[in-house]
Amino acid sequence: MESYAGLAPWMGDIHNHCGISYGHGTIEEAYANARLQLDFASVTGHAHWHDMPQGEPRLDELRKYHEDGFARLAARWEDVQRVTEEAHEDGAFVTFQSFEWHSMTYGDHCVYYDGAKGPILRSASLEELRSDLRKLGRRAMALPHHIGYHKGWRGINWDTYTPEFAPVVEMVSMHGCGESDRAPRPYLHTMGPRDAGSTVEEGLRRGYRFGLIGSTDHHSAHPGSHGYGRAMVWAPELTRDALWTAIQDRRTYAITGDRIVLASELNGTPMGTVAAPSRERLLRAEVQGRDALDYVEVVRNGTVIHRESPLVGALNGSGEFRGTSGVTVGWGKLGVPVDWDVELEIRGGRLLDVQPRLHGEDIVAPAAQEPERFAFSAVDRVGDAKVRLCTVTGGNPTVTTDATQGLSVSIEGDDRSVVALLVNGQAHERTIGELREGPRTGYMGGFVSGAFRFERAVPESALRASLTVEDESGDPAWYYVRVRQVNDQWAWGTPHWVLT
Repeated sequence: MESYAGLAPWMGDIHNHCGISYGHGTIEEAYANARLQLDFASVTGHAHWHDMPQGEPRLDELRKYHEDGFARLAARWEDVQRVTEEAHEDGAFVTFQSFEWHSMTYGDHCVYYDGAKGPILRSASLEELRSDLRKLGRRAMALPHHIGYHKGWRGINWDTYTPEFAPVVEMVSMHGCGESDRAPRPYLHTMGPRDAGSTVEEGLRRGYRFGLIGSTDHHSAHPGSHGYGRAMVWAPELTRDALWTAIQDRRTYAITGDRIVLASELNGTPMGTVAAPSRERLLRAEVQGRDALDYVEVVRNGTVIHRESPLVGALNGSGEFRGTSGVTVGWGKLGVPVDWDVELEIRGGRLLDVQPRLHGEDIVAPAAQEPERFAFSAVDRVGDAKVRLCTVTGGNPTVTTDATQGLSVSIEGDDRSVVALLVNGQAHERTIGELREGPRTGYMGGFVSGAFRFERAVPESALRASLTVEDESGDPAWYYVRVRQVNDQWAWGTPHWVLT
């Protein structure tokens, strides 16, 4: 698309936690994990809670837990800034310094600086936080997150929102999705359910203009833990300045995990912009997924006005192949660790790229027993046709919680091309022709042992969508594109606005 010329989509997670405050693992482990599957990251420390609930004995443990974490971060702040700066390399991997400011009244915000240095601010209100940021005389942001909780219970307070330090909001994380009360990923945390008055839809209905991002809010030194939320940024290069500018310009969108590439234009302008007043609105979108696209939707003022499914008929075909497959490992008995050493090789074809699908330890409260290490995965390309994954799994905590590890690979070949796996010394192989029909599985031992899966070979025709939607109206409107893959990975584009 012309409005995206010279830009590339970069993927990151700028809100996640580790043991620098309350959480698990080291900041060094966190950045090591981030480099495996992200382009940029910020490891966030919990820093201050100005209106923490008082006077209830049942909350004494909760208060101590938070206050101990705040003190831990303050004592380590200089070291945290040093590690953040050492992890940064423009053009290779970008970091930002951040801390979390909690609030019952205004909703939680993460504060970001445009580099690796900046003070912890213990402001007593959101107005004071904004004033303190202005006094610093440097670029900063204070972005709302887990917005969907009830106002007054750490959800966003749209009455006090301004875009001054919040050009984007964090819509999806491991807390759930705050798009609307009907959105996927409901809020199931102990903090409570999702409230319709605290959603993105409500903010847009009020006339606010903001971009969308995702982040994980993961607490175990694993930025980008697959499926919980990530931020995508359209920027000309992978540098702090370019990413910062793009976020300010709202050239962002939210994804859950897979690196779905989404570009949309309204009357020739990119996502995040206000188009010139016009009755005729032409929206175009292009999508590139990592698994088959279930559907692509266009939303206007909260209502779906267009849906199409590239999947219909797209999985059919034979002969030449260009598309994705991969490998996933895990399952087995909960709490029994399995070490994995997996080599995936493409024979009779080309291995074009590799995208990890890695999960961290899902610990959201203090644990009596913690793993010995939180950086336990490695991904290495071995020549042009092979990739190696070394990792650990310990079973899925519930039947709806994915704790597997895997790789998505892009392949060029034909039906005779072979995906060969060497799994802990055991050799297995399947042809692209076989994998077009669906995934194939295997086990490392007897019943309830660790298992692995060859992923379905999905052709390019099922991964791509291009749509054009014409709409005519004399009323103000906001439009955005929503994408769902068949593996339940999502993307939500930042809105376009048309005023009258």
